Amino acid sequence: MNLAQLMTHAVQNGASDVFIITGLPVTYKIQGRMVPLGTEKVSTMLCSEYLSGIYASAEGRDMRILNTTGDDDFSFSLPGVSRFRVSAYKQRGSFAAVIRVVNLEMPDPQKLGLPESVLKLSDKTKGMILATGPAGSGKSTTLACIIDRINATRQAHIITLEDPLEYLHRHKRSIVSQREIESDTESYVKALRAALRQSPDVILVGEMRDLETIQVAMTAAETGHLVISTLHTIGAANTIDRIVDVFPSNQQHQIRVQLSMVLQAVISQQLVPTADGRIAPAFEIMIANNAIRNMIREGKVHQIDTVIQSSAAEGMITMDTSLSELVRTGRITERTAMHHASNSDVLSKKLRGLA
Repeated sequence: MNLAQLMTHAVQNGASDVFIITGLPVTYKIQGRMVPLGTEKVSTMLCSEYLSGIYASAEGRDMRILNTTGDDDFSFSLPGVSRFRVSAYKQRGSFAAVIRVVNLEMPDPQKLGLPESVLKLSDKTKGMILATGPAGSGKSTTLACIIDRINATRQAHIITLEDPLEYLHRHKRSIVSQREIESDTESYVKALRAALRQSPDVILVGEMRDLETIQVAMTAAETGHLVISTLHTIGAANTIDRIVDVFPSNQQHQIRVQLSMVLQAVISQQLVPTADGRIAPAFEIMIANNAIRNMIREGKVHQIDTVIQSSAAEGMITMDTSLSELVRTGRITERTAMHHASNSDVLSKKLRGLA
């Protein structure tokens, strides 16, 4: 297959990712499972041909970046097929690529199993909402659903800053400006600072990677904008600690105070394999109330889990409660739940209560 045929086949078969690695067959990831495309292994020459085709499709992006640094991230489109996000890299002296299929259509929140309490966060008009979890856990998809709800229900200027674009938003009631790092702007920080001069109501920052990005994002949230972003952390308490720890120790008290005022919610999620071979999302949802804001301000974030457990009426849920609910409905096994638990002892007690 040539590149266009390969990617068309991947899209038609519902692949979320395509792995092109020398010495292995081309492999799709479908519903969390690795599915080899036949038995023919990718040769060094074929891998180079695929990579050359990908770079040519990316408007002639310079392959010297990959040759020089050993890593390159970018996106490309195939007309009539889809848009793709590429992470190209060297391994064992040869090239390789992992290609993410970018959905052109907005995902259906109900089919994804997104709780209504997550979608209701679209009603927030200022502050900061964070989606957290490991790579590939669906953070970008969750945020795309929130952005789409805002787009459909409010008249606003939404600016998305992504590396690269994950979903393409059509203008509905809102104006949506989508900017891709490197192709449209130099960096998150530069784009974020520029966004503050572009009359934004909502700013999506694809990832808060460093101190400077976090600093500017928090300033934007403080000045009356809704800032939505992601972090590679698991759990609300870990997320808050991660943000605070990025700053020098002499600034950390000030950051706790600042964060306690701007943080609206933290959504932590994992994708877990189901009993029928599919995947299902499990969530921890923390919505900042007065008790949680006080804990952030006073550096008592270890107590936040207790508040989440007792605040189901406010739309909050712990990761272990979410997992136990998936067990109760028969979607996942107890073993799977225990493997993904935040606190295996707590989850074990919950599961015994279901028996």
